[in-house]
Amino acid sequence: MVSAFSDEVTQAAQALARGELIGLPTETVYGLAGDALNPKAAAAIFSAKGRPADHPLIVHLGDASQVTVFARAVPVAAEKLMTAFWPGPLTLILPRREGVADAAAGGHATVALRCPSHPVAQQLLQAAHRLGVQGVAAPSANLYGRVSPTTAAHVRQAFPSLRVLDGGACTVGIESTIVDCSQDIPMLLRPGMLTLAELSHVCSVPLSLPRASHTPAPAAPGNKASHYAPRAKLRVMSVQEMVSRLPSLLKLALWTRQTIETPEGVIQLTMPSDAAACAHDLFARLHELDAWGVQEIWVETPPMGQQWDGVRDRLQRASA
Repeated sequence: MVSAFSDEVTQAAQALARGELIGLPTETVYGLAGDALNPKAAAAIFSAKGRPADHPLIVHLGDASQVTVFARAVPVAAEKLMTAFWPGPLTLILPRREGVADAAAGGHATVALRCPSHPVAQQLLQAAHRLGVQGVAAPSANLYGRVSPTTAAHVRQAFPSLRVLDGGACTVGIESTIVDCSQDIPMLLRPGMLTLAELSHVCSVPLSLPRASHTPAPAAPGNKASHYAPRAKLRVMSVQEMVSRLPSLLKLALWTRQTIETPEGVIQLTMPSDAAACAHDLFARLHELDAWGVQEIWVETPPMGQQWDGVRDRLQRASA
């Protein structure tokens, strides 16, 4: 793991300044990072991931003072959210300055900005800023549509030759909550560990949802119907459905809160009953089960409630 003010951080910052890519730990997931203002670096990110070039990248900043480098306007709601949740697992969609980070923004009129709380990410962003890197574009460090990485080892599996800063296992474990602040009423575009109620309370106005809005939501990372998928087929179902269908496969894995009797050879792991702990474990468990070569992964349907929305969203997309 990287220590404070290490040579690794300095070398990684220098690599970013040269236009190279690195693997960056954050509290949510590991990112595939490049200079957000360098169009060649942004193009290299899209190419390495196999990601469509119009699917915008999240730009990571060291602190809120750097927002106006990329955003032409910062609404009051955005200021409130930054004050309450930055540094942290929250991405804001803001109107983009014309001609700034065109490639990283996928050519859209908005830009996605976040200030991560991970100490290694903070060190790297500060070191890179001193070298002229104003912001770091860093989508998840995985192949497009696959399971997001929550350890340095996951990143190296996808990109064996990439320089990776090892910041340990991610503490949150799923991607950031995304809120669109480019419109009159803030809109929750992607759930995470921050709930709709928490965000609405801070904004002093109920956030809208894309399905309830007459205004099309801007393009945002991680909003494709199929995303975060393991190699094995993932199915989300109740324990009762699992019991009724057993045994159906020889290479089967279950991730459930409730222990059930299974045929010999079926792998069963315990899902945490706490939403934050489940989010922390989610991608790591999918990586682990994929490595075991199972044909299908059956995951117990998460409980209802806003605190589970982020987990539910990732499972729905992973099983699409």
